[in-house]
This record gives sequence, structure tokens and C-alpha cells, in this order.
Amino acid sequence: MITDEVLQEDNYIKKINSYTLKDWNPLLELIPEIEKTSKFGELRGGEEVEKGVFQLPYYVQNDIVSNFTEIVYEMPIAINFDWGSWYEGREMLKEKDFDFDSVDIPTKCKLITAIIRSDRFCDGVLVDAFNSGIMLKILKSIKGQMK
Repeated sequence: MITDEVLQEDNYIKKINSYTLKDWNPLLELIPEIEKTSKFGELRGGEEVEKGVFQLPYYVQNDIVSNFTEIVYEMPIAINFDWGSWYEGREMLKEKDFDFDSVDIPTKCKLITAIIRSDRFCDGVLVDAFNSGIMLKILKSIKGQMK
């Protein structure tokens, strides 16, 4: 169940840094499933449903993506911040070979938040983050830093 609980800018670092490996397990246990999956969503729609009426294309997320989003909000690791103006985060996500180990776990949580929030305004962003391997890289980096 998504509670839409989010961390606030004034407390997210302390809260996220207090999480143990056990706290992260629900999210990190998705890694093997993600590694085995080649398609994380399906584009549907985009056709004329009746004369003069078109249905816009939209993405249907698979269960891994939906489960991931639920866990993000249940932990919670989603952060209430101005993700749309976070230039640094956009640059990290654009860089194909960005080293996610070069940033701390709270910053990775901001990246996850920005991706999920972007998806609300631009359908398919979250599925693309899984398809491109970005989300897997972020999760593996969190796992590596938790050891």
C-alpha cells in the first residue's frame, strides 16, 4: 500500500542514514528479480478508439516496478524537495557511466524520488530507468554502501 509518506528536506539525511541493512532488504531483495527481467513495462494506447477520438499512449508497469514504488514509500525513502529544479541530479542521471558510488545513500534516494516524481508528469520515466539499468545501478550502489 502506498502511503505517500515522504521525508522532509530538514530530516531526510538523518532518517536515511539511520536505516540498517535489514531496513533496506525489501528494496535490495528486488535486485535479482530486476537482473532477470528484460522488460519492465509495456506501452499501450496511442490509437483511435472511435472516429475522431484518440487514446494517448501510456505505460503499464510490470509488478517489479509497482512493488519497487510501494517499498520506496513504505520505508520511506521518498523525499519532499524541489526535484524539478535539481540540476545536479539531472546531470547524474544523464551521464551514461555515472559512478553512483561517488554519492551518498541520501543522494541516491533523491535520485529515486526524482525519477518516481518525474514519472507522474511524463509517463514512462520510471520504466525507462529500469529498462536502461539506472535503477539497478542505484540499488546495487546502495547495497554496496550498506555493507
